[in-house]
Amino acid sequence: MKKRIGVLLSGRGSNFEALAESVRNGRIPNAEIAIVVSNREGAPGIDKAKSRTIQTRVIPSKGLERETYDRQVAAALEEANADLVCLAGYMRLLSPFFVAAYPRRILNIHPSLLPAFPGLEAQRQALEHGVKLAGCTVHFVDENLDAGPIVLQAGVAVRDDDTEETLSERILHEEHRIYSEAVRIVLEGRFRIEGRRVLIQPEIK
Repeated sequence: MKKRIGVLLSGRGSNFEALAESVRNGRIPNAEIAIVVSNREGAPGIDKAKSRTIQTRVIPSKGLERETYDRQVAAALEEANADLVCLAGYMRLLSPFFVAAYPRRILNIHPSLLPAFPGLEAQRQALEHGVKLAGCTVHFVDENLDAGPIVLQAGVAVRDDDTEETLSERILHEEHRIYSEAVRIVLEGRFRIEGRRVLIQPEIK
């Protein structure tokens, strides 16, 4: 039976599209994207999901308390029988209720080498700090901001002439690659967590 992925997004959905392509071409085998949920009306990612005939839900979050909103999202994911929840540009901090509902089954992709530069505009933060190496991180989600155990990371060298846009573009390329890889590892159960360390087991050929 195929594993079912639920994707939460707020914007353009480029990481969602990368996951969808990886499912389609077998890089994430025995899986399907069961539902895409957005907290914002008009999110381009929803239109991209519809074009792939994937079930979508728009559940506006404006004016709702975090847990009240998260219970609505969790109900939609439960209805879709989601095995794994993937955040793809989802601009909300999850409540303890939601994290407890999906223990070790929520992944996020962040455009920095965490724990450096959590939160918004990580690429700009990296440039302003003058780092020589930026990158991206796939991590399990807890109720804190960009703080859960790290599954995979990829480094991206910072060039002297980089702008926020050029650096972001190169990081995004790596995001698409490692997010699909991390989702496959988690769906196949090829990991264990010791303290904060995610230990990955080799793929059985």
